[in-house]
Amino acid sequence: MTQGRGRMRARLESGEPSFSFEFFPPKDAEGEEQLWRAITELEPYDPTFVSVTYGAGGSSRDTTVRITGRIARETSLVPVGHLTCVGHTRDELEGILDSYAAAGVGTVLALRGDPEDGPRAEWVPTAGGLAHASDLVELASRRGDFAVAVAAFSLGHPSAESLEHDARVLLAKQQAGAEFAITDMVFSADDYAGLLERSSAVGVDIPVLPGIMPILNLRQVSRMAELSGHPVPEAVRRRLAPHEQDPAALRAEGIAMAAELCEALLAAGAPGLHFYTLNRSKATREIFTALRITV
Repeated sequence: MTQGRGRMRARLESGEPSFSFEFFPPKDAEGEEQLWRAITELEPYDPTFVSVTYGAGGSSRDTTVRITGRIARETSLVPVGHLTCVGHTRDELEGILDSYAAAGVGTVLALRGDPEDGPRAEWVPTAGGLAHASDLVELASRRGDFAVAVAAFSLGHPSAESLEHDARVLLAKQQAGAEFAITDMVFSADDYAGLLERSSAVGVDIPVLPGIMPILNLRQVSRMAELSGHPVPEAVRRRLAPHEQDPAALRAEGIAMAAELCEALLAAGAPGLHFYTLNRSKATREIFTALRITV
């Protein structure tokens, strides 16, 4: 199922909470089987969309386009394909957009992407490529009938000069044609509310979906959080610390914390919730049970 320009934003602004899921491209046949099992188990929840990540430097480009197109053809879901500036010329980016359009994908998530050495490293555009995410948003908006999503950062991008500068970067992406934004992993409703306040102050009015990842394995989530530029908050670590030697208890506490966070985010004005699934559905379904969301 496709969903092009204008329709996604209208759905997110309808007043009905949105739920969406993010997957990553599998590395082998076994991983692809696991991915499709998760998709099948989450499809009955009728998410607003599902997204498939895109490896830095094009490392998973073909797989991402193939999987996203298959979702469009074989399911009732609305797929969102990722796209980054890293490692691509403008011509290559246009070709990828054309591939998405041919596969029936009507929404893309346009990202600048991070340097190979991490989000705090110096950003050097690819020769013949684009310098900013806003450039990619503009390209996608002009290339076809794409709805374009962008990234937002609850504590600011690690490379941003200031939180106000980070908000103005989001405004530039909106002015280039972005219809909605998805945040990195959010650990606090206050952090998300701060992002909305800063963004609104400079003129951002597109819907901003907070990203949720339940902490089922503290070491794994800590590593992912550090790679994104912001560590897991100490308050979260303290709450999980008593369960570090009991994986089942830690998992249960992580699910409970995620459910509490979801309720707080919706109360803070979030138009919906975007779940980082790690290609598994069980934890997300358990959070939905805690939130009393049923199929």
